[in-house]
Amino acid sequence: MEIERTVTTSAPVEVVFGYLADFTTSTEWDPGTIRTIRVSGDGGVGTTYHNTSRFLGRQTELTYVVEQLVPASVIRLRGENATVIAHDTMTLAAGSSGGTVLTYRAAFSFQGLARFVAPLLRPAFRRLGDDAEHGLRAALDRLAT
Repeated sequence: MEIERTVTTSAPVEVVFGYLADFTTSTEWDPGTIRTIRVSGDGGVGTTYHNTSRFLGRQTELTYVVEQLVPASVIRLRGENATVIAHDTMTLAAGSSGGTVLTYRAAFSFQGLARFVAPLLRPAFRRLGDDAEHGLRAALDRLAT
């Protein structure tokens, strides 16, 4: 299952990258996130985050690891718990007016019994993507001011 959203902001690419590369900011732009703390690392590749979110009324926890950081260009993380593996990729590009075009892609692979109910969750994941898009737009637009 995949979610992909594109957000355009007038905030410069370097500012957006710096903000999103610190995954603890997910509490500000992902409405489902309750808490994200950095467990280890300096924010670069290999850094580990513990994320607590609410999905479908239930609290869930994932461990995210930064897999790739290309300055002002790509942020890729891998999150995992007993039921899901998430690959989140944020690709940034300079916009035509000096701002940023952000493409956020999240791909989910379900494990165990969860893989049998995953197809039923499509509408909930669509809402999750919509909510994240709105949260990202609002947070990134605050960076532009």
